[in-house]
Amino acid sequence: MGTRKLYMDSIDSCYQKEFDAKVVSVSENSIVLDQTLFYPLGGGQNWDTGKITWDGGQVSVTEVRGRSDIQHFVGEDHGLEIGDSIKGEIDWDRRHAHMRMHTAQHLVSGLVYEMYDGARTVGNQIHADRSRIDFNPVKFDEEMIEELFSKANEIVESNLEVTDCIMTRDEINGIMPSERTNMDLLPISVKQLRIIKIGDNVDLCPCAGTHVRALGEIGEMKFLGKKNKGKGTTRVSYTLEGCES
Repeated sequence: MGTRKLYMDSIDSCYQKEFDAKVVSVSENSIVLDQTLFYPLGGGQNWDTGKITWDGGQVSVTEVRGRSDIQHFVGEDHGLEIGDSIKGEIDWDRRHAHMRMHTAQHLVSGLVYEMYDGARTVGNQIHADRSRIDFNPVKFDEEMIEELFSKANEIVESNLEVTDCIMTRDEINGIMPSERTNMDLLPISVKQLRIIKIGDNVDLCPCAGTHVRALGEIGEMKFLGKKNKGKGTTRVSYTLEGCES
C-alpha cells in the first residue's frame, strides 16, 4: 500500500501542519510512516522539513524521499521502533513557500504555452527562495519577459481559485491539448490523475505537488534571469515577494 500521502487529500490538506502516524519501518537513519504530511522530493518540488516527536524524544526531519514508502531521514541513533506512535510537524514557512512557488509555476507554464506558440514546460525546480522553469521551443527577449510577468501578476491580482480533482486521461484531453498538460510524460499505466486547476481552466495540469487555495496568496512574481540551455530550450528563474533569500 505504501505511505498514505495526507497532503494529497485536497488543497485544504496542504495547509495542515501537524499529523499523527505510526512507524512501519526503520533503518539506521530513516523511518517510514503509515501516513505523512511531509512532501517527498518529486515533480520538481523540493522536500518538506520539520520534526517528529514521541514519548521517547524528538528528531528533526532533514530530508524526505520516495514514491510509495516515504523515507523520512532523521539521523542516526534516532531510537524509533516499528509500532511507535508519533506526531509530525512540518516547517510551515518552507511548505508555504513551496505551495506559492509551485502554483506560480503552473500559472506561468500555462501562459507561456498560450502566448508563445505552444512552448512546453520541459523541466522545473521548485525551491523556497527561488524557482526555475525550462521552456521549449522558445527564445525570450526582454519585451517577451516583461509581457509574461506583467500578465502573470495581473492574473495573480485577480485572485482566481485553485482547485483539485481526479480525472481520467480522456477527460483531461477533452479540455486541454495533451502537449500542454505533458500527458506523454506520465506512465501510460496511470489512468486516474490528480488535477490542479486555476480558475475556469486558465491552467489545468496533472500534479501531485502542494498548492495554495487562490492566486492572490502567491504575491508579486519577480523575474530573476534567463539562460539558454540549448536546442531551443530557455530556463527562466523567478522569485516571489517575501520569498527572496
